[in-house]
Amino acid sequence: MMLKYIIKDLKETLAYLPYGIMAGAVVGLLLNGLNARRERKGKDTFPMAGLMAFSLYLMIILVITFFSREDGSRIGMDLELFSTWGTNARNHSYVVENVLLFIPYGFICPWAFPWLRGFFRNTFAAFVTSFGVETIQLITGRGYFQVDDILTNVLGAVIGYVIFWLLHHMIQGFHRPDLRR
Repeated sequence: MMLKYIIKDLKETLAYLPYGIMAGAVVGLLLNGLNARRERKGKDTFPMAGLMAFSLYLMIILVITFFSREDGSRIGMDLELFSTWGTNARNHSYVVENVLLFIPYGFICPWAFPWLRGFFRNTFAAFVTSFGVETIQLITGRGYFQVDDILTNVLGAVIGYVIFWLLHHMIQGFHRPDLRR
């Protein structure tokens, strides 16, 4: 039953993909111009693919957490740890969805922003981002401020970071010369 809710909610989220693609395209155009200028000056260029992916992801997060909800539609604060797990499949699905929502964050941030390639930096950035989303939701009434959301978002980001780290080190291993000779 819980999986049914998760699949339904993920399908609804796909409706926001065009907004994310548009944001990624705009950022890509801007970065292309900035990178051409940086190259002419002999400076390092920005990681275009990572930043485009981040802007696509950020737009989807903004639509899901803010723009798809009316002002004042959800008012409240829940500071009790593990209270959102609840007693039914719907509540369980919300917890799983919050983890899934931030897995891309943990993967895309170190790809787009090299200074976030450390585990603790990335985890702290996920915490600050999630805390910011929850705070803005509380202020605008577009979502409940829930400590569990922050915890599950950070857990998702940690999972995403581990995936990034594993892939990054595998790719680096392919590019290193064999040192055993």
